[in-house]
Amino acid sequence: MSKDIRIKRGLDIKLVGEAEKKTSTATKSNVYAIRPDDFHGIIPRVIAKEGAEVKAGQPLFHSKANEKLVVPSPVSGEVVEIVRGAKRKILLIKILADKEQQYHDFGTKEVASLERDELKNHLLASGCWPFIKQRPYDIVAQPDTTPKAIFISGYATAPLAADLDYVLAGKEKELQTAIDALAKLTDGAVHVSVGKKSNSPLASLNNITLHTVSGPHPAGNVSAQIAKIDPINKGETVWVVNPQELIIIGELLLTGKFNAERTVALAGSCVKNPQYYTSKIGAQVSSIVYDSGLKDNDVRVISGDVLTGLDVKPDGHLGYYHNTISVIPEGDDYEFFGWNKPVFNKISSSRALTFSWLFPNKKYDLDTNTNGEHRAFVVTGNYEEVFPFEIYPLQLLKACLVQDLDAMEQLGMYEIAPEDFALTEFVCVSKQPHQKIIRDGLDLMIKEIG
Repeated sequence: MSKDIRIKRGLDIKLVGEAEKKTSTATKSNVYAIRPDDFHGIIPRVIAKEGAEVKAGQPLFHSKANEKLVVPSPVSGEVVEIVRGAKRKILLIKILADKEQQYHDFGTKEVASLERDELKNHLLASGCWPFIKQRPYDIVAQPDTTPKAIFISGYATAPLAADLDYVLAGKEKELQTAIDALAKLTDGAVHVSVGKKSNSPLASLNNITLHTVSGPHPAGNVSAQIAKIDPINKGETVWVVNPQELIIIGELLLTGKFNAERTVALAGSCVKNPQYYTSKIGAQVSSIVYDSGLKDNDVRVISGDVLTGLDVKPDGHLGYYHNTISVIPEGDDYEFFGWNKPVFNKISSSRALTFSWLFPNKKYDLDTNTNGEHRAFVVTGNYEEVFPFEIYPLQLLKACLVQDLDAMEQLGMYEIAPEDFALTEFVCVSKQPHQKIIRDGLDLMIKEIG
């Protein structure tokens, strides 16, 4: 087992507008919203109907497959709207927040005295369980399973991603409490990865197996780390937790309160003062974005990083698992003869026409323009240059498209998540939606294999 992980293949996308390391309190959002689609693997059944009053931590809905698996309200207030789409699918649950927040009391717990089942039941009842995701399939973890190991990546390499060393500073007590709890949920180790040159609070914790990571993006993706540390074979399960979620879990165990507060990086070339803000899960993006101010009106506001995040519009809401808001130019302009001239202001893994390789430390002001249209797959070898897994990415994508389950298994589908194909999607000359293709493939495997 390697304790020093070095990723060689990948691509660092250096963008203008990195968040300055200072933190302000965001304007309190009037309305908070939870998006059931954030919880892959859960089909929601509403508990809190429109007009219901809830406290922070009380359940909004539970999984149809397991009533114990609940998703809580991040704030206290009134459920004012349940937004539905086609076939009455629940798209959003909106809560009008109280001016003075009230928290449901789940009671403090001494982790050392809890048995595994008691701890599971407590995390399920308090709504902290959805913070634990499982591989394979990249879904909310199944409570009735025991993972062979748990993985936490404290090294963020995505473009403009929040600096985890900074946002976790001063939370060592909560982090340690959460780690001690997670260690009880597995018969294996709790693997924690930090940057090789970082000063992460995670590195000083007890009850962990520590790894140092270096290399270009996606070195920070937990899948790339799992592949180096303890690869997933058929029939095996591992669990994954994001570092900021550890703080919420730890605070719940220490205080009995579900506190959905998190530090969010507001970044991007269109932000006047990119910095960090203290906000809550599900907050209106406008409560953070307009505090800082924008340089332009024609922008794309993204909950998450620019490779994997969601286009939420300024009146949208912060995603359940996101700690970054990215604001970049919309890119709806047309570049005349853009295909027929050397390019110095765009990044690419290829040396043909694009000369970004001459300036390895340059930061770019990129927009959302795809510079081309959707077309059939073209074999260029670009995917393999940025894909660090011992997997054939093009063949796996094609297997997903034709729904060949045997080929998907053989090509390593159990090891990956949609985010692992964000870079191949970025460099794809065919403009294919790689992440959606992989997500659809994983969903098919859940349905057919389970």
